[in-house]
Amino acid sequence: MTGRQRMRSTFLPRSLRPTRSFRSAALSAGALVASASLTAGCGLLPGATEGSGGDSIVVMTWAPEGTAATNKPGMPAFARAYARWINANGGLNGRRLKVLTCNDHNDTVDAAKCARQAVKANAVAVLGSYSQHSESFLPHLEGAGIPYIGGYGVTNEEFISPLSYPVNGGQPALLAGLGKELAPACGRVALVRPDTIAGDSLPAMLDAGLTAGGHGKAVDQRAAEDATEYSAQAEAALKEATAEDGPGENDKGCVIPALGDRTGTFMDSFRRGRGDHPTVSTATVLGSVDQTVINSTGGASSAFEGAYVTGWYPVASDPRWDPMKKVISESAFSDTRIDPADTGVQTTWIAYTVFKKVVESLGGGAVTADTVTGALDDGLKVSTGGLTPTLRWEFTDQLASIGFPRLVNANVTLQTVKQGRLAAAKEGFVDVTKTLENADVD
Repeated sequence: MTGRQRMRSTFLPRSLRPTRSFRSAALSAGALVASASLTAGCGLLPGATEGSGGDSIVVMTWAPEGTAATNKPGMPAFARAYARWINANGGLNGRRLKVLTCNDHNDTVDAAKCARQAVKANAVAVLGSYSQHSESFLPHLEGAGIPYIGGYGVTNEEFISPLSYPVNGGQPALLAGLGKELAPACGRVALVRPDTIAGDSLPAMLDAGLTAGGHGKAVDQRAAEDATEYSAQAEAALKEATAEDGPGENDKGCVIPALGDRTGTFMDSFRRGRGDHPTVSTATVLGSVDQTVINSTGGASSAFEGAYVTGWYPVASDPRWDPMKKVISESAFSDTRIDPADTGVQTTWIAYTVFKKVVESLGGGAVTADTVTGALDDGLKVSTGGLTPTLRWEFTDQLASIGFPRLVNANVTLQTVKQGRLAAAKEGFVDVTKTLENADVD
């Protein structure tokens, strides 16, 4: 593909960071630009910037649904369930929560439409969402001063924008942690990843982990993210992983599929060709595989059996997820799209947990896009019940040096597939901040 964006660093020295008053003025000016754009494009003017709707607090959650690539229907479905639950239990500090949802269809135009809808509705935040098209939606949110809290971490821009507040380390942390774990166990490593702009950032992160473990770089193999079969790509990956020359001292090669929802499709092709290459093992990241994928690819006889899988959070059976499961039990009404083991659903739960703490920190004051960002920018510390470390966002964080000033949580968990079930391979979290600091992002 051509015209790909390179990772960029927008790190500002502390002496050059904008003051709070400057930030507010800039966001106000941006809101005027966004309003003019909406007037010209839709004949509609957004209302007051507070977005509280009297006693209501308006937020939005979006994700792709019904597409040929990665879909995350559980995220907006859970957001609606959360609104039913919180409103049935007194709301947020006595205010009713109104959740709007949007389908970005894995499309740049529709992602921008979702953002414009959030602006038009005076949303005070976009929470717990997934989109590969941050270059399309973030400018609209930034222009209106709307914070993006708890994105899935699938794009670099989510770790750059001053109005992005990620709750996990995204794909960079997952792949860096996986590479570090696999370095002593694998011979040649082949990464099979989407041939997209978002996919272009993945090899550098995996290589950072492999290099930290004394291993050579992985073979980068691109694949269409919406293919219906991957026999050619699976055969190529198997050949690369079993080639005699190349990085790694071990004989056992490793194939790492990171194709989102299409990982299961890839594994179907992989299983058929694997018979001629018995020494090849697999590993991947949560989001590209979950318990459903393992079940559908053979369970205990799956090609994932024994594989390492990195995630952002504790395993789904951990009791720290019980509050989320209570919400699902009481308010999801048997909605099969909402799986408590899905990392998208889990991320949405954490994003709404963060937002609840923000609203509580404001007491009886106005809940607006500006007061929400103000609370977060002024150093609010947010506990998520042990699902992540305590979160606090500063624009000059440790990973600003590689262009990720908003990546404040570089912790990952290591899981493995045992007898067809995902289980914890190590207790607690592994911090890959130092590993990411050495990533070659140029």
